[in-house]
Amino acid sequence: GASVCSVVDLRMDRVVCTSCVIILASLLSVGASSLRKPVGKGAARALLPAFQPASLLTATAPQPAQPPLLAARLRQPLVGPRFAGSGATLRPSLRLKGGATAAKMTTAAAPPVEKFRKDYAPLGHVAESVDLTFKIADESTQVLSKVGFVRNAAGAEGPLKLDAEDLVLNSMSIDGTPLKEGTDFEWEGSDVIVIKAGLLKDKFVLETDSTIKPQDNTQLSGLYKSGMYCTQCEAEGFRRITPFQDRPDVMASYSVRIEAPKASCPVLLSNGNMKSSGDLEGGRHFSEWTDPFPKPSYLFALVAGDLGSIHSTFKTKSGKEVALGIYSEHNNVNQLDWAMESLKQSMTWDEKRFGLEYDLDVFNIVAVSDFNMGAMENKGLNVFNTACVLAAPKTATDDDFERVQGVIAHEYFHNWTGNRVTCRDWFQLTLKEGLTVFRDQQFTMDMTSEAVKRIDDVRSLRAAQFPQDNGPMAHPIRPESYIAMDNFYTATVYLKGAEVIGMYQTLLGREGFRKGMDLYFERHDGTAVTCDDFRSAMEDANGADLKQFERWYTQAGTPTVKALGKFDASSKKYTLTLEQSCKPSPGQPSKDTYHIPVKVGLLGKDGSELVPEKVLELKEAKQEFVFEGVGEEPVVSILRGFSAPVKVDFEQSEESLAFLMGNDRDSFNRWEAGQKLFTRAVLASATSAGVKDVSPLLITAVKQTLQAEGVDPSLKAYALTIPSLSTLAEEMDVVDPDYLVAARKHVKKSIAKELKDHLLSTYNEHNSPAGADIKRDGAAVGGRRIKNVCLDYLSSLGADDTRALIVRQQQAGGSMSDVVAATVALSNDPTEARAAGMQHYYDKHAKGNDLLLCKWFMIQAASDVPDALKAADELLKHPDFSLTNPNKQRSVIAGFASNMKHFHSKDGSGYEWLSDKILTVDKINNQQAARLMSFFSTFRRYDAGRQALMRAQLEK
Repeated sequence: GASVCSVVDLRMDRVVCTSCVIILASLLSVGASSLRKPVGKGAARALLPAFQPASLLTATAPQPAQPPLLAARLRQPLVGPRFAGSGATLRPSLRLKGGATAAKMTTAAAPPVEKFRKDYAPLGHVAESVDLTFKIADESTQVLSKVGFVRNAAGAEGPLKLDAEDLVLNSMSIDGTPLKEGTDFEWEGSDVIVIKAGLLKDKFVLETDSTIKPQDNTQLSGLYKSGMYCTQCEAEGFRRITPFQDRPDVMASYSVRIEAPKASCPVLLSNGNMKSSGDLEGGRHFSEWTDPFPKPSYLFALVAGDLGSIHSTFKTKSGKEVALGIYSEHNNVNQLDWAMESLKQSMTWDEKRFGLEYDLDVFNIVAVSDFNMGAMENKGLNVFNTACVLAAPKTATDDDFERVQGVIAHEYFHNWTGNRVTCRDWFQLTLKEGLTVFRDQQFTMDMTSEAVKRIDDVRSLRAAQFPQDNGPMAHPIRPESYIAMDNFYTATVYLKGAEVIGMYQTLLGREGFRKGMDLYFERHDGTAVTCDDFRSAMEDANGADLKQFERWYTQAGTPTVKALGKFDASSKKYTLTLEQSCKPSPGQPSKDTYHIPVKVGLLGKDGSELVPEKVLELKEAKQEFVFEGVGEEPVVSILRGFSAPVKVDFEQSEESLAFLMGNDRDSFNRWEAGQKLFTRAVLASATSAGVKDVSPLLITAVKQTLQAEGVDPSLKAYALTIPSLSTLAEEMDVVDPDYLVAARKHVKKSIAKELKDHLLSTYNEHNSPAGADIKRDGAAVGGRRIKNVCLDYLSSLGADDTRALIVRQQQAGGSMSDVVAATVALSNDPTEARAAGMQHYYDKHAKGNDLLLCKWFMIQAASDVPDALKAADELLKHPDFSLTNPNKQRSVIAGFASNMKHFHSKDGSGYEWLSDKILTVDKINNQQAARLMSFFSTFRRYDAGRQALMRAQLEK
């Protein structure tokens, strides 16, 4: 699926980007909504039509007497990674009524129908070949489709059903015989064509002639025009192009011909290999493409426009030369080199790590400014949001470079895990997405730092997925039902799905995991399969029993592992008792026990490993594990490397945590120990009793980390970063934003006061002189990270000398990481320096550069200053802002909604502002409106007053 970036930690300039789309949706006591449910003609516009699939409700969930009007827009890409939603009335499909000359718009839609995994049934006839011709013109685009169908012995005989949405059907025929509406076919609702079974032979060709208007398609789904013509078909966009069986188990070979004006569309691209191209009369030209590998319709792609490009080649391990092309608007071509390098790195890595070689003769990527997601893995023609493909040293942060590298890899890796082997149905989405996220995580670990990447991934999981597992929209990584599939492009399916894949590797080892992958491809290449097929391949390749492991696919919620240790000095034995539990989730009041790999180490007083590290397999509700030959009472390092997506309940003193922070051999757990110390300090002050003094032990631990030698500076930076507000909120029974924000500020400022000289010393140690070359090796990147963490601490002092330091860094204009870090610091400064800093960044960097402009918008929208809401409103009026551009819209609206203190203002003004913006955006792009709904998803976590205010907006 697509990658999207939309959750931001501006303190570190970290844009947390789940590879692929994430939809964060959890509202009131109900589950996923239908995104296409219309309301009556005279009904008041509301954020959400009723939605309550029973399978997502807890047994005790209150059932309203009347369906609540909630926010039906529940598709969000990130933190990212498909969102859609509907307006007050459904945007109707256009279809044939009484012949081509009488085509007109329908006025009603069938009510949404809940779909269940258990009801999957193969089709009676399936498409095996697709021949498409696109005749692109300014006023409309004609789509001619010729589809070869064959009888499917595995399916039941019956009528042929074709999905068709937002198009005009001009004509339709079978084997050259025209079909008439009412006699040969009819419409089911407004978006399904039903052809009578009596017309279907074992083999036949269906031809259709349709008209679409890409220039009017503001939903950015299907074929749309935004500067260039571009498609986005996952999950259900292909039906907006031509009538088809728009489901992933229909895998067909595609041939495509594109005709367009040569002046405005000199570049014509589609899937597969180019077969021919040439000129036509009237200043038009064409190109023809053939994709020999069967694929589902969601992987179809077309791009036509006036684009610049860079080109290179890659020689595969078998000696085949692949032509590589990356396209963008002409003014962005100078920012494509890193994407090309990342693509080659990805192709090399996949050959070495998994033995997977690229199969086509060409691989193209196109960067698009107006794109709902981050990127899309269309076979041989990936389409990317510019934010996930453009990067140049002077205009991209270190994290931008890593994001581009990771997303390029993710979409390329889909060529095998998603394209060559795809999902039988959308319930199996995590089969391709969880697996491919895991693969891109492993790639980034090898390209950068394994420890740093693991910490990054867990931070994202805890910030985005843990709250989802703890809310009313908790669902398994393989859902059992849905009304609108796009509601399940979630953090759970993607991020938790990747953790589940990672547990296979932890249990089976890297070699065993590779054996399972090899068998998976051997069995299923060229087919659409299920999560069970993947698990079976892992079992069979390794002779393992993974039956209980299936519960990770079927149960929602985050398990808790409670640990209790006992040391027997006389027998030199240490007994670790592990007990697992999982809270009730919607529709699942009780849970069966999981198969949980718990990686454990025992440390001596000198920091040495007393016994070899072990992976304990917790399968029962309670188990004892005995370590022998333990010569002294150990300090326990539990869940090393975050070996399972669980929470750990293990009593550890501050002294033990400080020891682990300084001595654990596992880099992740060193970081984790520090996070626990920070969390205790913040939560101790996040109460009505007021702030408390920060523990001297924590301050000492921070000092020792600053002074530690021979440690990766990126790890230092992460170790010194206080947990994000969203992560801290997960540790509170009832979240009070005012107390929490104040407590976090207090802890940061207290540390900065005590360690100002040490922070300045570390800052200066890693500060490059003005005009120095911007290096991007690990040491240089880590140096900037630790330097900017120190700057963040120093900014909390609000002193003239530290303010001057921040201004100097911003105006030096070196690495964009440094510029953005300084700009973030100034954005939270209530003095005149803020306005000057924001203007400087705009004049020198943001003006004329949309990606840097979006950073500028988001930095200000998320800043903690008086009148933050008013400031966000002013940004919407800025001449460079555009509500129709997803990146810009997200940067301001989502930026403010992620501003914990001001969005959650006690007067409810933030909630009212967001709901108004959702309704406005919904008229333009309901997918983007759906994303914005995610900010209401955790409303139950807050006090009764804020809950009531949020409910009022959801129900208005």
